[in-house]
Amino acid sequence: MLKLFLILTVSLLFGLRTTAQTDIIPYALNTTKENRIKEYRNLINNSINKNLSLSLTDSTEENWQDAFWVMELINYKSPYTDAHIRLALDSITKRSIIFQRALIELIYTNYSKEFIPQIVSFLKQTNNPKIFAMCAEYLLMNNELEVYKNMLLKRMDEITINFKEVSDNPFFKILKNKLIIKNYTLPPIEDLLNKKFLYTETVIFSFQRKNRNYPGLAMVRGKNGEFVKTESGNYFSVPQLARSITNMPGYLTNGNTPQGIFKMTGFDVSKSNFIGPTSNIQLVMPYENSLEITDSTKQKLGDNYTDLLPVSWRKYIPFYETYVAGKAGRTEIIAHGTTVNPAYYQKEIYYPLTPTQGCLCTKEIWSPTDGKRIESDQQKLVDVIKIAGGANGYCVVIEIDDKQQRVSIEDILPFLNKK
Repeated sequence: MLKLFLILTVSLLFGLRTTAQTDIIPYALNTTKENRIKEYRNLINNSINKNLSLSLTDSTEENWQDAFWVMELINYKSPYTDAHIRLALDSITKRSIIFQRALIELIYTNYSKEFIPQIVSFLKQTNNPKIFAMCAEYLLMNNELEVYKNMLLKRMDEITINFKEVSDNPFFKILKNKLIIKNYTLPPIEDLLNKKFLYTETVIFSFQRKNRNYPGLAMVRGKNGEFVKTESGNYFSVPQLARSITNMPGYLTNGNTPQGIFKMTGFDVSKSNFIGPTSNIQLVMPYENSLEITDSTKQKLGDNYTDLLPVSWRKYIPFYETYVAGKAGRTEIIAHGTTVNPAYYQKEIYYPLTPTQGCLCTKEIWSPTDGKRIESDQQKLVDVIKIAGGANGYCVVIEIDDKQQRVSIEDILPFLNKK
């Protein structure tokens, strides 16, 4: 879900609102051409340039963090912002943990190759496991594993020895697996599609590539164990993007949608101008620590996670990413539509879908004239879930392979034929 400050900023700037879900044709006034132009101008002039014009101090860190997030959202860089990012890096050790996280996230997102020496230097100084993991992933993204592998392992051991509270830290656990174990053999996907897996439950299956720049595919299995088909006899499916704006790994906050099992807990309608008025699907990770989630729900999914899996999948570590992400503190990952301006990403492989802060997102098209909804894969998905038995069940995110192309129904049919 998009950050609250951005939602409030845009709402205050434009006085925008969305309709209630009960309207026959939902609309979102922030999607009109006129308001899209206003939004972009205000995000640059106010959220970015104005915030960065303030001297960086303890009291202005939040302003700079707001600017960082907007730069990620609209994929924005300029000589002016470049200079301010370098300035922020120069004093990163003096800044708060929250600011450090925001800065490293921006660097990972918008400056994927520019700051390797600075990140290495900071990584050697921080004792925060989450920030350490973000820095390490920046190096891994740049194929620097063999260069820094021994240093990373040694530094993690030092932090663990000196800070006993991080001895069982989920960030270090997953990092060590990445550094020490190079490959895992993918178990039979058809074992997950078998009706014995999560039997009698409504299940969304979100099939994804390892490279999340390529959109995946969502399908729905009913309580009877059969995948839903359309009136024409074909399997129902809609494209679904599991890529976050940052494209960081799923165990990190604001990273891609984690791979693994989520509990599906119902429908809701977001108040966010960037998610829009179409019903979303509420999801819960194991041990997710959100106020809206009962202890019994998150505890039950966490304690029974391995037991839910087919035997062939129980030792496949990558499929425990939702488990680790929940333990590490990720929250509020849902499946929703979008009113974000797709023009921000028109040069990206996943266009016209839009990335999120780690949710599962489907395509929606809104009228540039009056903001009415023209097309909605999200509504199609919601309608099918209702037919299949309702939004009380599970959502399963599966990385099927590393092909550099969008997932299509032809990729999934061989698994369905074997199940």
